[in-house]
Amino acid sequence: MYSHNMVGANDLEAARKFYDATFQALGGRPAIEDEKGRLIYLHNGGIFLVTAPIDGQPATVGNGCTIGFAAANPEQADAWHQAGVGAGGTSIEDPPGVREGNGMKMYLAYLRDPTGNKVCVMHRMA
Repeated sequence: MYSHNMVGANDLEAARKFYDATFQALGGRPAIEDEKGRLIYLHNGGIFLVTAPIDGQPATVGNGCTIGFAAANPEQADAWHQAGVGAGGTSIEDPPGVREGNGMKMYLAYLRDPTGNKVCVMHRMA
């Protein structure tokens, strides 16, 4: 269904520090930077990009928007969360942990990146 996700950033170096740390905690690599200065993350068949808005206006966050990344296990989710906080992110919502509902059991952790975009990591549990 999705080809990629992209978020805006007002400080690309702060965004790079945050996303390099969080993607590496999930087993990914640091960003590739294209000729337009966009940060590109390729991992597990997905593409995630970070850019300064092309209209020259400040980046703003999507109200009600969350971008979720997959974790292999709860330990990887915790490492992602710790890496994000250590790289300028802000822990939000409940602490990382198990959530259950609608017949699902998931391990979730939530952060705001340095621009304020809401991101999470999820591990689906058996």
